[in-house]
Amino acid sequence: MTHKIWNVKDKISEISSGLRDKFHPVVLQLLHNRGILTDQAIEKFFNFSYDADVHNPFLFKDMQKAVGRIIQAKEKGEKIAVFGDYDADGVTATALLFEALSDLGFKDVVAYIPDRQSEGYGMNTSAVGYLSKEGVRLIVTVDCGITNMAEVKKAESLGIDVIVTDHHHVPKDLPQAVALINPHRENCGYPFTDLAGVGVAFKLAQALYMKMEPAKIDRLKWLLDLVVIGTVADCVPLIGENRVLVKYGLVVLSKTRRAGLLEMFKVGRISIDENNVPDTRKIAFQIAPRINAAGRMDHASISYRLMIEKNTVMGRDMALEVEKKNQDRQKITGEIAREVRTLAENSFKDRKLIFASNEHWQVGILGLIAGRIADEFNKPTAIFQKQGGEFVGSFRSIDQVNIIEALEKCSDLLIRFGGHSQAAGVTVKEENMEKLYEKLSDLIEKELAGKDIAPSIDVDAEISAGDVDWNLLQEIKMMEPFGEGNEEPVFLMKNLLVEDVKTVGNGSKHMKLGLRSEGVPKLFESIGFGLGENALDLKAGDSIDIVCNLQEDEWNGNKKIQFNLVDIKRT
Repeated sequence: MTHKIWNVKDKISEISSGLRDKFHPVVLQLLHNRGILTDQAIEKFFNFSYDADVHNPFLFKDMQKAVGRIIQAKEKGEKIAVFGDYDADGVTATALLFEALSDLGFKDVVAYIPDRQSEGYGMNTSAVGYLSKEGVRLIVTVDCGITNMAEVKKAESLGIDVIVTDHHHVPKDLPQAVALINPHRENCGYPFTDLAGVGVAFKLAQALYMKMEPAKIDRLKWLLDLVVIGTVADCVPLIGENRVLVKYGLVVLSKTRRAGLLEMFKVGRISIDENNVPDTRKIAFQIAPRINAAGRMDHASISYRLMIEKNTVMGRDMALEVEKKNQDRQKITGEIAREVRTLAENSFKDRKLIFASNEHWQVGILGLIAGRIADEFNKPTAIFQKQGGEFVGSFRSIDQVNIIEALEKCSDLLIRFGGHSQAAGVTVKEENMEKLYEKLSDLIEKELAGKDIAPSIDVDAEISAGDVDWNLLQEIKMMEPFGEGNEEPVFLMKNLLVEDVKTVGNGSKHMKLGLRSEGVPKLFESIGFGLGENALDLKAGDSIDIVCNLQEDEWNGNKKIQFNLVDIKRT
């Protein structure tokens, strides 16, 4: 039924009496697993505030330069372009900076988001040429730009200054921009390095308000709905300042005034309002995929316009269009994933790197396919589309392989590349594809030599069904927001009896179980998303071990505790 290894964290042996009085022992175990060990660290984890824990943006190297140049543009009446990216992080960052500049009285601001298919990621020289003809004299990048040396040089030759705000991997050679604001830049001065692209854009907006309109700085908080969407969508660690921005951003999102977003919630039947403050899961699985769908299937400008739309009728039209794009994306992704799965099972069975291409696969969904296949086969995966004499591709990796470092060692074979340790994008000449595969394959084989790469699940603690009650659930909820770096807790429960089994959802993809534990009268409902196939092996009366999250499920005003199944094993 499953071949995953369950790595259960060691149980903590000693708990100080002071902490035992304050917290459930299971919650103390969870804190310990996350390295939150001292009374002071625990206090800080649970008690933080926007005013005290959002850092001064002027700690960034070059922030003063960036703000000075933007103010100069206003004084001179220069046209500014916000140059973004087509994913949820880039789209929200573009919308945020556009709205902040507009609110601060800038009259001539345009947004430019490149076409994923024809232009690819980041700045490009033809876009710079176009913006020059449109009279732009200052480009501010968001969520991109740190690798665009040639494009910044081209802009300079056309009399355009560039300010780069980005959060991606910093190369050795940097573009000669007016200012470079990136928390990963060496000696950048900023105390928190894990901001998303929208987080860095927010810091620039914060600095502008501090300098230009300090009395209006509270208006900045209304932009946190954009910050939370981009930050969660980009899977950056939800620790430190991100934890603060996301916690408050979720509240702002529940009160959002954005007509486009409100219509998207209605069309997509997403339950978010002042009485239903969303969690990060709702953003990751319901909001972000819809926003990303426009850029994947067509052009991200639809999602961008949806973000800034103030008219309800227009917002409705855009929300319906975004919903359609998302449905198309789901269908095509499933079809291509089946093709690649067959390739992976045959051509790459004995290789450590899966490498597939087709000229008909859409660039926008390559990353989704790569992610799905990497997860299924537990191997780094690259999926490419052929465009003329070039291949454009997306990489997704496994924990044991830093893919951006591996690609850096192959940079002589690449036209361009960029990304993170677990996800990257590349463009390669056709004649270099074979060499790239062989070189990467060798690097990955060496990297993984002697390492155990069997797929595994980290389990926070073993508990019994008798431990599960509303008090425990409420204390776990206090640990939110969950995400990268503060993952939703995963628990092991052994020897549960299956009371009933059914499959639910489109195509019976999901599994629903009724579970009991000996000596506990309560029946626990359990849902296993994507585990529908496993249900075929189960019947009432079977005994199973499960790893799961504990969640509150509400239907028609009735609340109950539900096990969200991650994996199961028959005992």
